[in-house]
Amino acid sequence: MQPIKTALIGAVFCSAAAQVAAADSITIGTNNWAENIAVSHLWQLLLEEQGIDATLKEVSKPLLFGGLAEGDIDVSLEFWLPSDNSYLTPYKDRIELHGTWYDDALDALVVPAYIDDIDTVADLKAHAEAFEYQGQPTIFGIEPGSAIYEETETAIEQYSLPFRQLSSSETAMLAQLEEAYRRKEPIALTLWQPHWVFAKYDLKILDDPKGALVSGQQVKWLAEKGFDESHPGVAAMLDAWHMTPEQLSTLMLEIEKNGDPDQGAAQWIDDNRELVDGWLAADDDG
Repeated sequence: MQPIKTALIGAVFCSAAAQVAAADSITIGTNNWAENIAVSHLWQLLLEEQGIDATLKEVSKPLLFGGLAEGDIDVSLEFWLPSDNSYLTPYKDRIELHGTWYDDALDALVVPAYIDDIDTVADLKAHAEAFEYQGQPTIFGIEPGSAIYEETETAIEQYSLPFRQLSSSETAMLAQLEEAYRRKEPIALTLWQPHWVFAKYDLKILDDPKGALVSGQQVKWLAEKGFDESHPGVAAMLDAWHMTPEQLSTLMLEIEKNGDPDQGAAQWIDDNRELVDGWLAADDDG
């Protein structure tokens, strides 16, 4: 009987060790948006402070939700409600939606504050010639398929704007902003808040009375089903997490200035130690 007993003890020990290992490591699904890069690296560093190995895995949005549903990704830190609902719907029984960490996020059309006489989306129509680029009035945007791209197309139609939307990467769009801002030239672009550019430039969010671009959104974190049970301490810390527009903008700007997300996030943590310690204190197992 002794060998059987030993085998059972060994099996129990291996099972317990596996559970500990699972609790001490998580995979965070990310994308290449500035705010997602910022908060993902922020939490990677904070979790590693707590002895938890956090791996960042960059995937497209459709693959992100599939990965969460299949358990290949443990958690993702950015879910915009209601804009991202269409991604969640096919997996709603296999993915858990968690707490809101940022309130009143929005998509918007934006111009520099030095541009007079343009305060609403409708105002763009009368000043279209000032925004010509390569012979056409242009709104600079990001890639087709993104929610803000589709919303901007809706705005162009609803407000009868004689504009095209020129899609590109976020980096290319912001390069156009930097050059126009340096020259004090007119430029219109799609932006969302939170974003670090609002901490760097004086920008004007155009009023959108038709509601073509979505505002008043909540940014939440989400996880594979059962995450609360498998990672209760991490879930408690993430539920305690909340950031204001100023806090998130300064985090992103610190990363932009450093040119490295880990260095920038580490500096921001040092500058905001009391704030982040409050999130970490929510770990019931800490």
